Amino acid sequence: MSKLNRREFFEAVAGVGAAILIGGCGSKAETDAVAATPRAPKFDAGTLAVASGDDPAKITRAAVEALGGMSKLVRKGDTVVVKPNIAWNQPPEVGATTNPKVVAEIVKMCKEAGAGKVIVAEHMIDRPAEMVLGLTGIGDAAKNAGADIYPAQNESDYRSIEIHKGKVLKSDTCIKDILKADVFINVPIAKVHDATKVTLGMKNLMGCMWDRQAWHRSSSLDQCIADYVTAIRPDLTIIDANRILLTGGPKGPGKTKDVKQVIAGVDPVAVDAYGATLFGFKPQDVGHIKLAHEMGVGEIDLAKVKIKKA
Repeated sequence: MSKLNRREFFEAVAGVGAAILIGGCGSKAETDAVAATPRAPKFDAGTLAVASGDDPAKITRAAVEALGGMSKLVRKGDTVVVKPNIAWNQPPEVGATTNPKVVAEIVKMCKEAGAGKVIVAEHMIDRPAEMVLGLTGIGDAAKNAGADIYPAQNESDYRSIEIHKGKVLKSDTCIKDILKADVFINVPIAKVHDATKVTLGMKNLMGCMWDRQAWHRSSSLDQCIADYVTAIRPDLTIIDANRILLTGGPKGPGKTKDVKQVIAGVDPVAVDAYGATLFGFKPQDVGHIKLAHEMGVGEIDLAKVKIKKA
């Protein structure tokens, strides 16, 4: 029996009501719980692509091409959700939000591969959404590339999910469009974080759920992050490391460094493990990366990962 993709699974269970209790760090948006099931990876899960150069758009494309090209992941007519970091009302040069050129190039590649619809979605912390989208530059960049913008700012925009493998989280919420999508691409910016050392791909998934402060209020933030990715796992993670934020994270401003890299891969642990090294951290020293590896989400030892330079 073939594995259901997100949209097929969502439609199969959307009418089934399941009363659930939200424990641990979780929150509740609707009464019926679903679990997202990503399609089988089309890229080699044991490979990372690292592209370097002065042009954020060009190296974003180069990283995806090094994995085999977007057409290996996106099929004709697919709905794709792209999830950057658009949490803060900061201009791109601060390094607190994903570079708009990276986002636009991903949208373009998805459209070129035949995507029927590309949605750029985020649960923004700063408000109003129009101001954040304008100052970050992502609003115009994404729209001009052919995407729809979806600032998920209402609780009704979310759906309850079960987290069967979670140790602290047994359920939580996720933006509906992510659960319905055929392809989910996570596009964080690489930066430091005062609570988790770094915020990379897995930490960026906090922008997929409704009560993001619940995790911060808990004493198990790193475990919450690791738990969540067992249920909401992107089909592809693309880290924007063109300019990384070294201090003052996650919002900035702070000291920045122009690394001029984009890192792409299927394995969320391996991608974050590489990202951690950009800050001089060992991946094992970042709590949620270590925990996610121990839970079987992915590979933390970069010596066991094939790294393709582009």
